[in-house]
Amino acid sequence: MPLTEYPAGRAFPGVVGRTFDVSEPAWPEPRRAADDAPNVLFVILDDTGFGQLGCYGSPIETPNLDRLAEGGLRYANMHTTALCSPTRSCVLTGRNHHSNHMAGITEISTGFPGYDGYIPFENGFLSETLLGHGYNTYAVGKWHLTPADQTSAAGPYDRWPLGRGFERYYGFMGGDTHQYYPELTRDNHRVEPPRTPEQGYHLTEDLADTAIAFIADAKQVAPNKPFFLYFATGAMHAPHHVAREWADRYAGVFDDGWDAYRERVFARQRELGLLPSDAELSRHDPDVQLWQDCSDDERRLYARMMEVFAGYLTHTDHQIGRLLDFLDDLGELENTLVMVLSDNGASAEGGPTGSVNENKFFNFVPESLEQNLAAIDELGGPKHFNHYPWGWAWAGNTPFRRWKRETYRGGVSDPFIVHWPRGIASHGEVRHQYAHAIDLVPTVLDALGLEPPDQLRGVTQAPLEGVSFASTFDDADAPTRHVTQYFEMLGTRAIHHGEWRAVCPWPGPSFAESGRPFGTPITDQELTTLDATGWELYHVTEDPTENHDLAAEHRDVLIELIAQWYVEAGKYNVLPVDGRGQQRLAEERPMIAPPRTRYVYRPGTQEVPSVAAPRLVNRAHTITALVTVPDDGAEGVLVSQGGVDGGFTFFLRDGRLHYVYNYVADQEFHVVSDGTVPPGRHALSFEFAPTGEARTTEGKGTPGTATLFVDGVAIGSGELPVTIPIAMGLASGVAVGADAGSPVTQVYSAPFPFTGDIDRVVYDVSGDGIVDHEAEIRIALARQ
Repeated sequence: MPLTEYPAGRAFPGVVGRTFDVSEPAWPEPRRAADDAPNVLFVILDDTGFGQLGCYGSPIETPNLDRLAEGGLRYANMHTTALCSPTRSCVLTGRNHHSNHMAGITEISTGFPGYDGYIPFENGFLSETLLGHGYNTYAVGKWHLTPADQTSAAGPYDRWPLGRGFERYYGFMGGDTHQYYPELTRDNHRVEPPRTPEQGYHLTEDLADTAIAFIADAKQVAPNKPFFLYFATGAMHAPHHVAREWADRYAGVFDDGWDAYRERVFARQRELGLLPSDAELSRHDPDVQLWQDCSDDERRLYARMMEVFAGYLTHTDHQIGRLLDFLDDLGELENTLVMVLSDNGASAEGGPTGSVNENKFFNFVPESLEQNLAAIDELGGPKHFNHYPWGWAWAGNTPFRRWKRETYRGGVSDPFIVHWPRGIASHGEVRHQYAHAIDLVPTVLDALGLEPPDQLRGVTQAPLEGVSFASTFDDADAPTRHVTQYFEMLGTRAIHHGEWRAVCPWPGPSFAESGRPFGTPITDQELTTLDATGWELYHVTEDPTENHDLAAEHRDVLIELIAQWYVEAGKYNVLPVDGRGQQRLAEERPMIAPPRTRYVYRPGTQEVPSVAAPRLVNRAHTITALVTVPDDGAEGVLVSQGGVDGGFTFFLRDGRLHYVYNYVADQEFHVVSDGTVPPGRHALSFEFAPTGEARTTEGKGTPGTATLFVDGVAIGSGELPVTIPIAMGLASGVAVGADAGSPVTQVYSAPFPFTGDIDRVVYDVSGDGIVDHEAEIRIALARQ
């Protein structure tokens, strides 16, 4: 008897009799993709500029991405939002970032519809759509699309990858992570890396291994079932981490500096047809020091920082190549629609001098050339959270102006490669049609012959806001379908319409010209002034690098574009315009648990992410570990919070209590008890009491006195003359019983687990001083 199947929602077509012999079976039809449906692979690079891939004119070797370009198409007019989470939300939903409530990264969300970080379920993900068409769906790598306070073990999990249509996930939930000590999540729970840095571990290699394994798991069972893989490396975001042998490949390559790099790359881009032959290189940025004016030490340091970045990119390309080779071996690469995109332009977050700890930027802490030079031979290794100077970001965005976070084309014009041999006859060609990150979803659906769903999981879907550019695959002269696109990021604004582009930079065309720093707030009065005098106008068809401001000559065009920007702002939840940067990190937000002054953590539980941990900066606090020290003593970490980029660790060693405070890898303050801790049950405490005021914009949190206690008796103290003002640590949260992730300090060998017993660790942020140790001990004893 032939097998009978019926679609979901239809009535059972078989026959149900009193017994099997007079009945006819029928089966619910499994979800199956169309015959020969292509796989879909998104490769999302981080902080990679238009002029940093080999196939976009760079001297950095990217042979695997280059072969995709040779076998596919390079787009010279693709645009993003200028920041990571907003662009990623566009890539996966086909809607604008403010429509996705993702005006900025989730850590700087504010309480307005376009800004709160809660991507609406009406804006379905491509993964949810393709899952309903019989695809396996995998996300590997950086996520950064869940509200920051919802990334802990308390959830909720509906905005985690598995809640948005991905069947399997492996990667990190936040914006960046240590490449040797990453904060890893598998599906819906935290996991530890499979190896240590000493054993050769690196995150990008691990991500490639996992992506290959996910695909292999399914293909060996159902080789005909297509997949959608969202492969989002942490690279090229800081920290720029790579083994020395990769960086050493570029020894001496960048010794002539960023000005020379721009000239070389620009010439090559014109040869490759990425730019018109008469295009001009954008102006020298006033914020960037001339290479010839840098000191010998500066040039030596900055060149090495770029060598590390280049090695990091080549290493990343190698791991992508392993994934491509695996698909080729499976016979799947020919029928895989591959799209490679960077989420924004190259990053200037290393500041004018570069950094061995990117967390200094977020805390307004100035860099030290002397400290950075001392680390030059260790750059790329696990001890530092390094980032190159913004001169290299500016050069990396050749031929355009400025960088990530800003809406000049250096922030929003990014490399984009499409490769699909079975579906695209053209190869090795360049496309110049205008496109935006919101266009990827409609293009994929168009290429697969699918309609956007009216509903997903019972939720009526909002219309897609992007348009398909599939018509350009085999027609270099196909008209541009994406005519108008607004931009807004951290107060900087722009709008593209037809041949024109208007830009309203904030705080100005450069920090030097405006006299104001990044993150300067915009008041209503200032916005009025900006709309009257702050907009620039470029005819980008003839002036793609925004060199010639035509605002005065074409005032009528500019006024129309400003009005159109406000129309778009009204449609897509763009208002209110907010120019603040780091200050938004301190914004108060709703939390899963109500605000409290006492937090209890227990051993054997998952590390608590920094975004869900108690906020200790600039406030009095007490941390108490209730422990049992065996007769022969104990040692190890009681609790740690943060990592190499900043934080603290509280531990026992040689019988004494120790507290080490890492001030953004700039200084360490070490407090040691005068006496030892005897065997038995004890409450071991650290108290921080502020002694002055914070000077946040100077990079200085409140100073204070650190006091150590055993059972409420002070046994040592020391001064913390300066503390972290805003973000304690980007990469690691609260860990009980060990220094998990990247180590806070090098005074011990991490993770340095505690060898006694820990009942729990109590944080008290009430400001009332030392907690009631006797009561805590009584509670602990009652639970034994």
